Amino acid sequence: MAAGDGPASQPDQADRTGGTQGRAGLGPVRLGVALAIIVLALDQASKLWLMFGADIANRPPMVLAPFLEFVLVWNRGISYGLFQMPHAVGRWALVIGSVIATVLLGVWLARARTRMLALGLGLIIGGAVGNLIDRIYWGAVVDFVHFHVGDFSWYVFNVADAAIVFGVIALLYDSFFGSGAGQKSADSP
Repeated sequence: MAAGDGPASQPDQADRTGGTQGRAGLGPVRLGVALAIIVLALDQASKLWLMFGADIANRPPMVLAPFLEFVLVWNRGISYGLFQMPHAVGRWALVIGSVIATVLLGVWLARARTRMLALGLGLIIGGAVGNLIDRIYWGAVVDFVHFHVGDFSWYVFNVADAAIVFGVIALLYDSFFGSGAGQKSADSP
């Protein structure tokens, strides 16, 4: 047997299904699932606290800093308020689309071989499920974080939206700079 041809040089099934890959910590799939659960919990906890604890719907914006406040905005569209869907048909179309996207992302996560890919997918899945729960329960997504400086005002967003953005950044990083970047698959010419 030549050097590098043994079981030690080939990824085992545990590496793809969430094993530890021979080092301390979570394997890619378990990492992604754990992150999705953490994001979902943080997202829903923050929204529940703001809606029921702080009663944000019945108070003026909560000023946290000269550039940051919590203010309630109902987002009936997709990320950052794009494509507003004020009617029930649009709401349920977004629910169905979110479920389909989440399932497809879950399948991708189940096949993830790198921790960066799993990290990105876990962040996106957790955020998507958090916003999906809002859309089903409230009829719209609860957005509340508002950054602004002078006349410049950033979109109002939530924990789920931030997780989705950072998840996409992680996917882009993995695509361009990760362990598989620049490698051709065995099927490509």
